Parts: sequence; C-alpha cells; structure tokens
Amino acid sequence: MAESFEIPTTKDKNLRYKLLYDQAKALLSAETNQLANMANLCAVLKYGMGFFWVGFYIIKDNELVLGPFQGTVACTRIAKGRGVCGTAWAEEQTILVENVDHFPGHIACSSLSKSEIVVPLFDINNNIFGVLDVDSDKLNDFDEIDQHWLELLVGLIQPYYSL
Repeated sequence: MAESFEIPTTKDKNLRYKLLYDQAKALLSAETNQLANMANLCAVLKYGMGFFWVGFYIIKDNELVLGPFQGTVACTRIAKGRGVCGTAWAEEQTILVENVDHFPGHIACSSLSKSEIVVPLFDINNNIFGVLDVDSDKLNDFDEIDQHWLELLVGLIQPYYSL
C-alpha cells in the first residue's frame, strides 16, 4: 500500500482531478477506517488541488460536527439548515457558492473564504451522514467539474461509513 501521492502539475482541471482520483482510489481502497480515509482524502484534495480549506462534517446528535480537515481553524458545530453545510445537509444535495457573502446565513468560519462547495455524504442505504466542505480564498472558484469529481471522490469513502 502506497501512502503517498504525486501532486499533478497539469493546469487542466479535469485531468488533474482524474489523476488525483486514481491515486486516491488506490490509497483509500486499502483502508476500511472511515476517519483515516477522510483524513487522507482531505490531504489529497488540499495539496493536490491547492484548496484553501477542505474538511468533513459528520452528523452527530442532529448537528454537523467537525471531522478531519486540512486548513485553518474551523467551526466545530453547525445546525441543520444553517450556512452552506447545513443547507446541503437539509437539501441532501451539492451546493456551489460563487460568493459566500451572497449566501443567506453563510457562517464565516474564516473571513478569507470567498467561495465554497459542499457535497453531501450518503451511506450504502442512501442515508446522509455528513458533508465534504471545500472553501476557496477566490471568488467563483468552483464549477461543475469540481462538483463532478468531488462527488466521485467522496464515493470512495462512503462504502466504509461506520461511525
């Protein structure tokens, strides 16, 4: 099992994700521990894509609770329907935000965050158990390519949900 990855140098976002996906699949398929896989996926995304902040929130006692992440200090608990993460949880769908200052009820865990994408996590029974949150310090930094690949990438850890 190779517990390392090569950071792609291509400027082609789609190809960059493809190269990261292939490496993440090999890395995560050898491990069944959910937290370990979440932590490694955060590192792959943070360093492989150069994101400002990337992390997981897990549903515990009807709140999103901070899980593994890479980046600055983060909000610890988020209510259902609150902010981008809580809204993605409530709506059970990916949310792309071009400018977080224009998102009603946005929670500013960092004033440096400018745009965001949040992807819900579903277990094998299609029940939501958390979200992947990715922030950028640039406006309008996420698009359908990010959504497509991030949804595929979280699919690599979902079969192992057991928290």
